[in-house]
Amino acid sequence: MSEQIDLLIHNIGQLCCVPAHNGGPQRGHDLGDLGLLDGAAVAIHDGTIIATGPDDELRAAYTGAIIIDAGDELVTPGLVDPHTHLIWAGDRADEFEQRIAGTTYQQIMAAGGGINRTVKHTRAADLNTLVEQAKQRLDVMLAHGSTTVECKTGYGLETATEITMLSTIALLDMEHPVDLVPTFLGAHAIPPEYADDPGGYVDVVINEMLPAVAGWRADHWPDTLFCDVFCEVGAFNLDQTRRILEAAKALGLALKIHVDEFESLGGARLAAELGAVSADHVVVTPDEDIQALGRSDTIAVALPPTPFGLGHADYTPAHKFLEAGAALAVATDCNPGTGWNENMQFVMALATRYMHLTPAQALAAATINAAFAIDRGDRVGSLEPGKQGDLVIWNVPTYQHLSYRFGSNMAHTVIKRGQVVHRAS
Repeated sequence: MSEQIDLLIHNIGQLCCVPAHNGGPQRGHDLGDLGLLDGAAVAIHDGTIIATGPDDELRAAYTGAIIIDAGDELVTPGLVDPHTHLIWAGDRADEFEQRIAGTTYQQIMAAGGGINRTVKHTRAADLNTLVEQAKQRLDVMLAHGSTTVECKTGYGLETATEITMLSTIALLDMEHPVDLVPTFLGAHAIPPEYADDPGGYVDVVINEMLPAVAGWRADHWPDTLFCDVFCEVGAFNLDQTRRILEAAKALGLALKIHVDEFESLGGARLAAELGAVSADHVVVTPDEDIQALGRSDTIAVALPPTPFGLGHADYTPAHKFLEAGAALAVATDCNPGTGWNENMQFVMALATRYMHLTPAQALAAATINAAFAIDRGDRVGSLEPGKQGDLVIWNVPTYQHLSYRFGSNMAHTVIKRGQVVHRAS
C-alpha cells in the first residue's frame, strides 16, 4: 500500500538534485555535480522533500494529494541568490547614461552620485514605500526561479533608516513566498555628512549602529543575521573593515565582505582570517588571497552582472578559485546603480560566457554553493531528503539550456515548501 503525501511531482525528464558534498559546498573542480536522474519523480510532505528517484518506483511508493506532471521537462532546486541590495528607493538611470558616455563609477561617486544618491532617496521613503517597491523586484526574482534571496541594507547609512531597512526585509520575509536572509551593510559608503570625517562614521557604525542592529535581531530575527562591509578604495580601508567586522562578530553576527571589485586591499585574506561566510565580488583578488580562500571555509561569491552593467572586461577568474580548491557561488548583486537585474538565469548565462564555467558548474554555483554562502546549505539549494521542497520546473529539456539561452524566462512552475507559488501564464 502506497504512502499518502502532500505532493508528488512525476514525469520529470531530467532531475538535477545538486547534492552537497560531505555536508558542505562543492569545492574546486568538484563543482558541477548535478546528481542527474532521468525519468524521475520527487515526493514532498509537510513542505519537506522525503524522496527522489525513478518515476515508477516513487509512483508505486507514494500517493500525492496533489500530483504534478512535469511534462518530461527539467526540474532543479529553487535558485538561491546570495548577494542583493534589494531594498532601495529611486533609480540612477541618468548615471548609467553618464557611464556610457565615459564617466567612471568612482567619478560619479566623487561628484555625490552613486550609492549616496540612492541613500538620499531611501532616507526619504517610508516603510510602506520600501516594502512595495522591493516586493515588485522580489516578484520578478520568484518568477525567474529564485526561492531564497539574501538582502542587504546599506542605503540608509544612519541608524534609523538602516533599522527601517531591516524591518522591510523582515516584513517581506513574512509576507512573500521567497525566503529572505538579511545583511546589515551600514558600512556601504561614507555618508555625505561624514565626508570629512570617515573615522567618525566608522565609530558610529561600531558604537551606535551595531548595538542597535543586535537589539533589533534579538526582538525580530531568530536566524542568522550578517554584517557586511564594502572594503574598497573610496569606501572602507582594511583597518576600518577589520574593526567593524570584529565588533559585529563579538555581537554574534555572521560576516560577509565586499572585496576586490576594483582594487585589492587585502579584504579576501581578511575574510578567510575572520571566518567570514563569504567574500563577494572577488574580481581582482591576488593569487595569494585566492589560495587563502581555498584553504578556508569562506565561499567566494562572483557577481557577473556588475562588470557587465559597468561595461568592464574583467570578471571573477573562476578557474583560479577552482584550482585553489575554493567554493564558488554566483549572485545577481541586484542594485540600482551597477546591476539592476533580478534574474539568476542571466547570471548563469554570464558565468558561462565570461567566467568560463560549464553550465553544470554555473547551476551548482547558483544553488547548493549559493545556499552555503548565506548559511542555508542545510535547508535549501539541493533536492535531498530532509530539505525544503523548493524547486523549479523549467520549460526546457536539460540543464544546459539554463545557460545556453538568455533573454527569456524559462521557469514554468516555481514550488516553495511544497506549494506552487508561481506558474507561467
